[in-house]
Amino acid sequence: MNAHEYALQANGSFALPDACFKVKSLIEDDSSTIEDFANVISIDPSMTSRLLQIANSAIYSFPGEISTISRAITIIGTQAIYNMMLVDVAATAFKHFSNQAIDLKRFWRMSVFCGLTTKNLAVKAGIRDIERLFVAGLLQNFGELIVAKISPDIASACEKYSADCLPWDVQRQHLGFTYTDVSAELLKIWQIPEKVILPIRHYNEAQTIQINKDVKVLYLATRLALVDSHPDEFTYDDTVDESLCRSLGISTDDLNAAADFAAEEAENILHIMGGQFFTRQSR
Repeated sequence: MNAHEYALQANGSFALPDACFKVKSLIEDDSSTIEDFANVISIDPSMTSRLLQIANSAIYSFPGEISTISRAITIIGTQAIYNMMLVDVAATAFKHFSNQAIDLKRFWRMSVFCGLTTKNLAVKAGIRDIERLFVAGLLQNFGELIVAKISPDIASACEKYSADCLPWDVQRQHLGFTYTDVSAELLKIWQIPEKVILPIRHYNEAQTIQINKDVKVLYLATRLALVDSHPDEFTYDDTVDESLCRSLGISTDDLNAAADFAAEEAENILHIMGGQFFTRQSR
């Protein structure tokens, strides 16, 4: 199968709820009101609770408590609310996943860590609309979950990466493409905005193509996430391209600060999104 075929098969298992499509339609309708958004979201008390937790978390770092969906929409904006709904969908899909083909705790920590790091580095690089980059960082490797569900033997083989053969290279060997290619195809099916999909689709080519800062930032964040999850196997020097850092005006201190922030806050985000199931695996 190719990446698109994996995404098509996965869409039944990892489908967006109707509320996401309704919110997207409201965003595209200039006559929509805050009450319209709140009415759609508040139908699901569980989603409302998790969205408020995320809105009050380190992802947004807003001073003061956000206690209602209407207030969250007013302060954060409708696009950010939509992005948070995507985060919730990812967490829900993960909790319903069950097989031993991949290290699930590693997968989810890397995803959350990458999202937090992407957002932090985006600030350093002077990128606006950083919330969508958190979503891009979080979902960029969602294809791993899809391949693990559909082709567990291949996913197990792709777990055998090392400093000599990075995860993306191993995936190409066994699949002919990467997990991020599957992620991009699924997000396209979900009708996610192209500005979220583009960096996911191209970040592994960041050293050879020039598209925008988003691609470079996501490249750096994925490498920092790899080092965080496997500190005995990978180092910054082995995985991070210094020329990309220079082109973004990002220093080594900035990388360290972003990684420290993500490492500290990942546990809080994991707890919000999945409870004790996502507790960090000791390593």
